[in-house]
Amino acid sequence: MRGQMMNQPLTITSIMRHADAQHGSREIVSVTHDNPRHRYTYTEAFRRVRKLANALSDLGLKPSDRIGTLAWNDYRHFELYYGVSCAGYVCHTINPRLFEEQISFIVNHAEDRCLFFDAALVPLLEGLVEQLESVRHFVILTDRDHMPETSLPGALCYEELIESHSDGFDWPDLDEHEASSLCYTSGTTGDPKGVLYSHRSNVLHSYAAALPDSMGLRAGDTVLPVVPMFHANAWGLNYTIPMVGAKFVLPGPESGNPGALAELMQGEGVTMAAGVPTVWLGLLQHLAKTGQRLDTLERTVVGGSACPLSIMDEFREKHGVETFHAWGMTETSPLGTLCTPKSDFDSLAHDAKQAVRAKQGRPVYGVELKITDDNNIEQPWDGQAFGSLKIRGPWVADGYYKLDKSSAHDSDGWFETGDVATIDPDGYMQITDRTKDVIKSGGEWISSIELENVAVGHPQVAEAAVIGVQHPKWAERPLLIVVPDSDADLTKEAVLDHMRGKIAKWWMPDDVVFVDEIPHTATGKISKLKLREMYQDYTLPA
Repeated sequence: MRGQMMNQPLTITSIMRHADAQHGSREIVSVTHDNPRHRYTYTEAFRRVRKLANALSDLGLKPSDRIGTLAWNDYRHFELYYGVSCAGYVCHTINPRLFEEQISFIVNHAEDRCLFFDAALVPLLEGLVEQLESVRHFVILTDRDHMPETSLPGALCYEELIESHSDGFDWPDLDEHEASSLCYTSGTTGDPKGVLYSHRSNVLHSYAAALPDSMGLRAGDTVLPVVPMFHANAWGLNYTIPMVGAKFVLPGPESGNPGALAELMQGEGVTMAAGVPTVWLGLLQHLAKTGQRLDTLERTVVGGSACPLSIMDEFREKHGVETFHAWGMTETSPLGTLCTPKSDFDSLAHDAKQAVRAKQGRPVYGVELKITDDNNIEQPWDGQAFGSLKIRGPWVADGYYKLDKSSAHDSDGWFETGDVATIDPDGYMQITDRTKDVIKSGGEWISSIELENVAVGHPQVAEAAVIGVQHPKWAERPLLIVVPDSDADLTKEAVLDHMRGKIAKWWMPDDVVFVDEIPHTATGKISKLKLREMYQDYTLPA
């Protein structure tokens, strides 16, 4: 017997209509290259979205055509998220920080028909235009007064493009399983792979992200996502924030500027922010140097890589801000886990609380996790057993765009994340390494992430990375690479002394190298691949 409930499709259009009807007066504030503080309401934004949809229709596009974006977190990019997907096209967000050959590969593989891009990226596109086989329209995200001169064929001005069209649009009735958006992995191993999200997956992900024990978003919040819109839907916040009716603050090209972020947070009354650890490290250093305050900020969500407890403690002790780990991937839309406390958390001893806070968290409702050994045998949730982390759920990719078969999925449909993890009896998952980054010494595994977290706990260590280097007896041994604070007089002995007693003796790094900076990927993560290339011939001390 089937239930007798209405079958209303779960589409991004429904989020837009709800936000317009229920939260139309809430603000979207953003920084752009042509306006240091643009502000308007959701109602005004969606009026422009309807104009954009009419403009796209006049460009002769067909349903499901891919429309590429290369842009920062600002209001025009927000409009594209809704105008493209709700009109029946696929919004393809592209990371402008990728290598040029990766960008051209991604655009051609997706067969993008249009490209919308920030004015600052015009030189990049001019250098690539001859390689872009499918693109018919180039649209620069600016107004006529700030329109740069360009050799791009038929380049259009975004504001002129949409202004000439009506703000009335009859949104199509879309199947919830229709593709809504496309994002490619960063391609650290081989060519980037496309993850094709559906309307349904994005709506379900938004529900999960807003739950109290997830990101806990509410209408009274003011949210600033530093995580870029071109990376995994900005952690889905482009949909979840309008869904709940929170004020939306977008830092645009100032995402990497700690001073600008501090001013934006304080000036706009930000209560929740989301970003990677390197962003928060820079912000805290700026606050310590200037004495600035974050009077309204209540919580931060940190993902991308493990957040050192030193950052979490400084946020709490100096600014009254709670920090929560999150974990996910492009393939998981991206939310998989979030580290919010259970009911017995307050009764734990201090060290036990810190151990929980350091973990990546519990799976949000909708996804399942498991860890398996090399023989695909599921490992116990005892907090000790290591295993390959696998995940499944309604917003987890079941394959890659235009690839017939995915080696990342097992025979039961679970997605192999490439992470090594433990799961404790309370369901808290902790990433101990990437499968390709774990150090195998004498047949035993050493967690590079745990070594990095301990090293960064030293007050004079700004950033740390650990890789395995060749050893004649043990196959691999850990090398610790450290960026000291700018005014620190740090020694190898001081770092190793700090680590003693906090890790197993045989995990102790065999050497410490001091550098001015550590290479990062285009999404802000430490590039272990680059570090292994840099130190492939490194000889450990006898």
